Amino acid sequence: MLLNRREFLQYLALLGAFPLMGPVQARKMPEHTGVIPSSGEVIPAIGLGSWITFGIEPDDEEEMAQRERIMREFLARGGGMLDSSPMYGNAQDVIGRCIKRIGHHDGLFSATKVWVQGERQGLLQMRRSQDFWGLPVLDLMQVHNLLDWETHLPTLHAMKAEGQIRYVGVTTSHGRRHSELASIMREQELDFVQFTYNVRDREAEEVLLPLAADRGIAVIINRPFQRGGLFDYLGNQPLPDWASDIDCTSWAQFFLKFIISHPAVTCAIPATSRVDHLIENIGVGYGPLPDQAMRMEMAEYVRRL
Repeated sequence: MLLNRREFLQYLALLGAFPLMGPVQARKMPEHTGVIPSSGEVIPAIGLGSWITFGIEPDDEEEMAQRERIMREFLARGGGMLDSSPMYGNAQDVIGRCIKRIGHHDGLFSATKVWVQGERQGLLQMRRSQDFWGLPVLDLMQVHNLLDWETHLPTLHAMKAEGQIRYVGVTTSHGRRHSELASIMREQELDFVQFTYNVRDREAEEVLLPLAADRGIAVIINRPFQRGGLFDYLGNQPLPDWASDIDCTSWAQFFLKFIISHPAVTCAIPATSRVDHLIENIGVGYGPLPDQAMRMEMAEYVRRL
């Protein structure tokens, strides 16, 4: 049976019998963090994406064990935001099973999305997401790729007012949608916005990043490695000698430090299915960051390769 908004909120209210997830307390916090302007809450600057990497078959025990190791390491090392979506196949189901296996979600900042047209279908989809994650409250609900955002944003704000989610956001991974996204950022009340930005895709520096800073909107950066395209672009090129000045031992760290050193960026969400790569990414949360002059030098160095 389809649920209307009131029925859905009543359903979530039943989950409110469990303690609500407030700001994370008494956990390891990396050196580099981002502040959510709408609340002042601090979260780690390096999170974890789940597109493709967590979209596995839940019945594949070997693959499940690997995702569990990734999540254990992520939480143990002070990871914060874990971002997913109904678009990502079985990713939310896998995440929820991993949380259940681990037995806690200490430090986790849960972020997912609504990706369907229509209010009633959106409510049903968000209910399924809630069931998959198995958490009493999801920290952030986002409208994925701006799909039917005019319908979903009022629903998300109502859920936030009822205490059923903590933050509201919108996302895009398409540069061609930046103008529409900027208009939404100017006109709508948002806690978070998510878009693509990296050392080669720098269009966001022109409007989106300054606008987010001006409007007090937290920024999540997706596709920090261009879906792996940055590594293909570089081939076997060596890191510049001066990368050691900011404690970079790999191109992945170089790319991530470029991103999180922008003052308007709250966190970046690289995805991986390998524990060693996760540890490498999380390591970016420590050590010196580039100043503006070095950031420009980093971008120019990559451009010349």
